[in-house]
Amino acid sequence: MKKRNIKYGTNHLLPKNNFWVGMGSILNLAGSYFDYNYSKTEKEADFKAIMSDWENIGDDIKKSKEKFENKNKRELCLK
Repeated sequence: MKKRNIKYGTNHLLPKNNFWVGMGSILNLAGSYFDYNYSKTEKEADFKAIMSDWENIGDDIKKSKEKFENKNKRELCLK
């Protein structure tokens, strides 16, 4: 199975966690264990999210186009 390189994420406002952060959160009784990624304004957060979505869509279209061209190279007369 091929490894998939993800260039754009969909988790801009979520913290980057690992196993030990998860284990530490079990013992956290105060409830303020995670630091979230904040944007200065709502517009900036929306801009980042929408930009990431469109970059993902563009990347998917590009990959699909390349896959289609490689599969149908002879029929399309591509070099």
